[in-house]
Amino acid sequence: MRKGENSEGSTTVASGGSPGTATNTNLMGASSNKPTSLKKLAQHLGLNPATVSVVLNDVPGRNIPQATRERIKAAAKELNYQPSLLARSLRNRRTLTIGILVPELGDGYHTQVMSGIGDHLIEAGYFYFTAHHRHRKNLVEEYGQMLINRGAEALITIDTALEHPYSIPVVAVAGHRPISGVTNVLLDHRFAAELTLSHLYSLGHREIAFMRGQPFSSDSDERWQHLVQAAREIKIKVDPDLTLQLDRDTTSPELGYPAIQRLLSTGKYFSAVVCFNDISAIGAIRALQDLGVNVPGDVSVIGFDDIRSASFHNPRLTTIRQPLINMGRIAAQCVLNRLHGTEGYREQIVVEPELMVRESTGVVCGSPSAVRTRENKKSTKPVD
Repeated sequence: MRKGENSEGSTTVASGGSPGTATNTNLMGASSNKPTSLKKLAQHLGLNPATVSVVLNDVPGRNIPQATRERIKAAAKELNYQPSLLARSLRNRRTLTIGILVPELGDGYHTQVMSGIGDHLIEAGYFYFTAHHRHRKNLVEEYGQMLINRGAEALITIDTALEHPYSIPVVAVAGHRPISGVTNVLLDHRFAAELTLSHLYSLGHREIAFMRGQPFSSDSDERWQHLVQAAREIKIKVDPDLTLQLDRDTTSPELGYPAIQRLLSTGKYFSAVVCFNDISAIGAIRALQDLGVNVPGDVSVIGFDDIRSASFHNPRLTTIRQPLINMGRIAAQCVLNRLHGTEGYREQIVVEPELMVRESTGVVCGSPSAVRTRENKKSTKPVD
């Protein structure tokens, strides 16, 4: 398990001494880097501990002179007073902590969603724990319960298959399964499929290869079903011989590379590839280029997600943008609304995708024979 950033931003600040040496000189002349307790702070100030606690915890409605408030805060800083979060949580029955379940912590989709979640929770004064489970059901169950046992007031999951309701509020980004008490933050995959295939159709593409996502990915079935339906409606054939099933659990472009190699080795013509995500699209482009196929001159490639590297790849990747950071923020705000009682339970929150047209797609301009000639210039032996 990994711990997220402390929303209270606690840091040790050097006070005098050489750079990098953290020393604190208290008002009684003692030098120590150890934090003082509330009781000792109150004794030093000659005040009741309850008065000091009220000021340091910003309890409203208490008539304490401003000069006294400033004196307490100055002494707390000088004496390196740090509040006990455990004591505060026991007193208020609040931990201000959220648990996050995610398959992995690599670059791409998951980290951009987590970035939105983390930034929003920090702004709201919340702490968070993150656990990654690699799509293992036993770890999803075990880590979810561990987070709750460690004081998480709510859970946010990303691309995680939940099996049952929980005793605390839960928001699932790309969860899809209808579970009581779980709010699903979902992309409109129907609209995404229409954007994808309408774009390729308008460029003249009819022989299109498709990548299906890994079975363990939450979005795989939903995205595939809508692609098939959209293809049927605009009269594009989904050829089983041009359908690639991804199965590797990796966030590397290696995900799409061998799949395209195997497809090219069959000699089956296609003018475009619809990839499951941007990572697989980058691998697909590399495989095509390594085998002498020009992108997009011979074959167009479209991705999904719009990860940060998509617009910097060569060629720049045409893709379906998921507002990943915003989806994370939506999930975090939904959890906070439920915790604060400002909004009731919502079964779904649907966000819209956007087509980002860049350099990896273009009009059909090469003949099948020309493409095959380029393909056969190099070996098509799949990588291990």
